[in-house]
Amino acid sequence: MNILVLIWKEIGFRKLNFILSLLAVTTAVVLLVAFDTTGRAYRRETRRIMRNMGQNLRIIPRQTSMDKFWSAGFSEHTMPEQYVDRFASLRGYSYTHLTATLQKTVSWRDKTVILTGILPEVLPADKRQQKPMTFFVEPGTVYLGSAVAGMLNIKAGDKIDLLGKPFKVIKCLSPSGSSDDIRIYGDLHDIQELLNLPGRINEIKALECLCIIEDKNDQRSMLEIARQQLAEILPEGKVLLLKGIADIRQKQRAAMEGYLAFVMPMVIIVCGAWIAVLAHNNVNQRRSEIGIMRSLGYGSGHIAVLILGKAVLTGLLGAVAGFFIGTAVALDIGPEIFKVTAKAIKFEYSLLPVMLIAAPVFAAVAGFVPAMIAVAQDPASTLKED
Repeated sequence: MNILVLIWKEIGFRKLNFILSLLAVTTAVVLLVAFDTTGRAYRRETRRIMRNMGQNLRIIPRQTSMDKFWSAGFSEHTMPEQYVDRFASLRGYSYTHLTATLQKTVSWRDKTVILTGILPEVLPADKRQQKPMTFFVEPGTVYLGSAVAGMLNIKAGDKIDLLGKPFKVIKCLSPSGSSDDIRIYGDLHDIQELLNLPGRINEIKALECLCIIEDKNDQRSMLEIARQQLAEILPEGKVLLLKGIADIRQKQRAAMEGYLAFVMPMVIIVCGAWIAVLAHNNVNQRRSEIGIMRSLGYGSGHIAVLILGKAVLTGLLGAVAGFFIGTAVALDIGPEIFKVTAKAIKFEYSLLPVMLIAAPVFAAVAGFVPAMIAVAQDPASTLKED
């Protein structure tokens, strides 16, 4: 008789055992899918929130005096603009939103302003889809800080003369309560021309620029490793790590990963034990049946395929049911638990093929020992007992 037919007949004869096994697999998949779906949403949303805290790594000219840097907010010295491209090509870093600026305090219309030239953000190839953190200023245009615009009664659309060169005001920025209110933002190359500093910048910023430590026994700080790696390609640069922002990001990621690392194995262990117990009971209930099949000439491989085949079928059905139930749970309950990530929770269709492979393998592994017990049974002893 066909193996699939035998499996279906056995399922129909022992419905309760099959339902309980299917429930175990489905429960495991539901929990995995629900946690993974909400976890992905949590990571996406918190990355966005953490991103808005600002860039956490700053590279400034090596000869910068730190007391003057912190009082002014930028370096009075410069370094080559091509450092941006060198940094972007550096391997061993995970970074996003790389920006280069040139800043200098000047007097304009009897007011003290900070000229700030900026380049469009540089992103790694695999993160080009991310939205930029900062605005981009087109050549020949400027953005004005709120205090500058207010003091000089300048509005968006006005034409201004800035140090002998005409510009169009595209936007007057909202108040920030910081030195940004007295800034005039322009295209980097325009500002370089105004300041007679072609090809020079005085700062590079990056978001989440965390060194990848190959040696797990390396106890050096992230900042020490960053300085060592950057020293070779940016000899004129000095690395500053905004430790508070970096620590918050790292702790946030570690908290979520640690939570999932604890929950997921517990779910798998409990459900695996559940399936194994049910499979063992099923084998005990089928001792006579297995003994008769062995006495009729069915080999060990045939018996093992019958038991493991049922487990694989259970895994496939549990994977499909668990994926859709788990996603429904995440979409329904997730927004109430993870309020910040409510809008970020969505169907994660990439999980379905993973579950279709993992669940049958999981069920087969859980049922492997009972299958081997069934194969090892002596048909003569089994029939004699009955």
